[in-house]
Amino acid sequence: MIPESPIKESFVIAGRRSGKSFISSVIAVFLAAFKDWRPYLAAGEKGYIFVIANDRSQARIIKDYISGILASTPVLKAMVASDLKESIELKYGVTIAVKTCSYRTLRGFTVLAAILEELAFYRSEESANPDREILASLRPALATIPESLLIGISTPYSRRGVLYDQFKRNFGKPGGPLIWKAETRVMNPTINEETIKAAMEEDSAAARAEWLAEFREDIESYLSPELIEAVTIRGRYELPKLDGFQYCGFIDPSGGSRDSFSLAVAHRDNNGRVILDLIRERKPPFSPEAVVSEYAAILKGYGVLQVQSDRYAGEWPREVFRKFDITVEPCTRSASELYVEFLPLITSKRIELLENKRLLSQLANLERRTRSGGRDLIDHPPGLHDDVSNAVAGACVEAGSEKPIPMIWRLGDLPGDNADPWPWWARKF
Repeated sequence: MIPESPIKESFVIAGRRSGKSFISSVIAVFLAAFKDWRPYLAAGEKGYIFVIANDRSQARIIKDYISGILASTPVLKAMVASDLKESIELKYGVTIAVKTCSYRTLRGFTVLAAILEELAFYRSEESANPDREILASLRPALATIPESLLIGISTPYSRRGVLYDQFKRNFGKPGGPLIWKAETRVMNPTINEETIKAAMEEDSAAARAEWLAEFREDIESYLSPELIEAVTIRGRYELPKLDGFQYCGFIDPSGGSRDSFSLAVAHRDNNGRVILDLIRERKPPFSPEAVVSEYAAILKGYGVLQVQSDRYAGEWPREVFRKFDITVEPCTRSASELYVEFLPLITSKRIELLENKRLLSQLANLERRTRSGGRDLIDHPPGLHDDVSNAVAGACVEAGSEKPIPMIWRLGDLPGDNADPWPWWARKF
């Protein structure tokens, strides 16, 4: 539906290779070079046009496009005052800045326009909803500029997040943001149709999103932030060992160069509730043996002498923990299977989680993918991690299991004439 008046916000849903990054760059240059923003800027005040990318590599691509466009003609080149690594300052008080998706870097600026590149794929290890947080940071900064503009442009992904919400609420409806939705070949007819056909035959669900601009139906959120919030005890960061309870530990090891090395400890209370007691995470680089020494001391402090490990960790954790008198047993379940068993603990509110930003973010970012055969796969999105959430799920599932707690028997003297009827080896301590 064509808007009857100038729009303040627009969201473009387009297939892959539609020229989205180049279009974002052209829009940024047009707004910076051909629109006079001086009536809205105080003396000495700078206005910013932000292009916000998902990661640094994508940001560099867009920055190169913008620099190339400005250098392509003498008229545009003459407007440039400085061309830096992440920003280009023009001579009329306007700066084009390319940033990654962190709401912390957006505050304190006078924002003339913001272009959110690949909005559907915004991910953060520190936030469960980076797309929403970025919008919450930008809209107040845009509000002081009467002709400001917000554009979100992306290939679609799962049916969640800002892009999907805007599409669901406003597509084809008057009065709201302009929603533009188009397949790849509509935006870029040079793409070979056989390429798209082959992709459809190989993986139709992925291809429909990538090339036909359809939101994926096979990917859902594993847990909503509201469910996680309901079982998180605010202000509780760690619990000491209590007498009379059996504690369980789970590790997600790492060699120290890429992934984190995580540990979680949990127990089941007298009411059958699972209590998460401790989380530890060591980010690389680190010495694996030094971390094992630290974690072994923590486990012994909770009375845990046998700990479960991620099934793909290999043999080295068993060998190194053995030096510190801790037995490591590879978990028989995959991370996905652990998450399946972890889910009922949360949905039934039979669990108490610690307030830990990394845990809450990793749980909220997990995705449930429908696979052929009816079995779902639960995993982290590409580019993110689940080291902490995997360790927590493992410890809590083990603590919540209904396995009987082993009894301790006293080896007493052989019974005499007045002995109880039970044999000496079956006398309960």
